[in-house]
Parts: sequence; structure tokens; C-alpha cells
Amino acid sequence: MTTHQTPGDPDQTAKLRRASTVAFLVGAAASLAAFAFLPGLPHVIDWGAILVSLAVGALIRWAYRTRSARVTSNKP
Repeated sequence: MTTHQTPGDPDQTAKLRRASTVAFLVGAAASLAAFAFLPGLPHVIDWGAILVSLAVGALIRWAYRTRSARVTSNKP
């Protein structure tokens, strides 16, 4: 299991955790909305759509944390 390196400042750690939670929720909600409202898709939210939405949310959270870590490591 890998460990994520977080900044030493507790305020910055809390801010990163809050931002990654928001990124997860936005990704999951956007994916679920796509299943619910886009034409051509069955307008039924089933377990498959929920699981895909959670996976998309986790992917968005991972991408945000990776980008955030890359940006903070490049700062002097």
C-alpha cells in the first residue's frame, strides 16, 4: 500500500483533504448526472451506474491530488 505525502502544515493538509473530497463529489455527481440526463442512455440509475460514478469520482480525486502534488513540488 502506498502512502501519500502531505505537506507538514496542518491547515494545508486539511485544505488538501477538503479539496480532494470536493473533487470526488463533483466527479461522482457529474458522472451520475450524465447517466441520468444524456439522451441515448437508459434513464435508469442502477448499481452499474452508481459504481461507475464512484470510480469516476475516485479517478478525479486521484488526478487532483497528483496535479496538486506536482504543483507544490515545483514551487521553490
